[in-house]
Amino acid sequence: IQAPEPNITEITPKVDGFIERLLVGTTGETVRHGQPLLELYSPALVSAQEELLTARRLVAQLDSTAGDAWQNALVTRDAARRRLSYWDINAAQIDRLERSGEVQKTLTLVSPFDGIVLEKMIVDGQRIMAGQALYRIADLTEGWVEGEVFEQDLPLVRQGMQVHIEIAARPGEHLMGRVSFIYPTVDPQSRTNRVRLTVPNPGLLLKPGMFATIFFDAIVGADVISIPRSAVVVTGTRNVVFVRDSAGMLQPREVVLGARSADRVAILGGLEPGEMIVGSANFLVDAESRLGSSGASMPGMQHGAVEPSPGAETPR
Repeated sequence: IQAPEPNITEITPKVDGFIERLLVGTTGETVRHGQPLLELYSPALVSAQEELLTARRLVAQLDSTAGDAWQNALVTRDAARRRLSYWDINAAQIDRLERSGEVQKTLTLVSPFDGIVLEKMIVDGQRIMAGQALYRIADLTEGWVEGEVFEQDLPLVRQGMQVHIEIAARPGEHLMGRVSFIYPTVDPQSRTNRVRLTVPNPGLLLKPGMFATIFFDAIVGADVISIPRSAVVVTGTRNVVFVRDSAGMLQPREVVLGARSADRVAILGGLEPGEMIVGSANFLVDAESRLGSSGASMPGMQHGAVEPSPGAETPR
């Protein structure tokens, strides 16, 4: 689980200065839009305030009959206002400065939105520079869940489809989300493709760093043979199922696997509906190996549990 990248913001100053006082001083704090984060002393901010107040006094002393002098005073006043605004000084502070007519030693940087402080990189009294990262804040009212899908299952996954999500912190509780992005590349080592889900997170149940299990409701087709995944012995080069023949003997048979669910797998080739198979082939092979090492054997391997392969069951 991750914080959505578009919902993460780094708070950076536009001017050099010194942190006079931290107002949000710990990682993990919840902040609101417009909440003060720190008080900043900057010679550049003090100079901009003085310029704004000087221009205001000049405008007050002149009127439109003064011609160019009055127009220049208006331009200088508006430019000083813009400069403070561009340096992330909000309108409330600029209005307070103009009403009081007094230069403030420090001005305040505020949070641009509601969120959680993921990182705090500063301390009281620290000298900071323009562009330096001060805080990293994330809006977690929505979460990203990224998972891996086997390449053979990719045709079953579509952008926009609804999915079920379970997290260990809420056992038995299903959260709902949607596939918002399917990555364009497959991992050459794991042969999986990453998918991204967007999940509403109003109660902040989803926390970055958690693990989640994703369930897709996929229709793989009609009249599909499916068997327990435990019935398949994967050798690395072949997929083998043990089938009971007419004489009651168990014969290994290579099969072609299709879509998989948590406990079943579709069979695309190698089995016919109604055939009897070993339901737990790995246990059977392990038992045979142990008996073989002691000099005994399992004639016909007839002691393995068997089950019929259903003819029209779809794994989910």
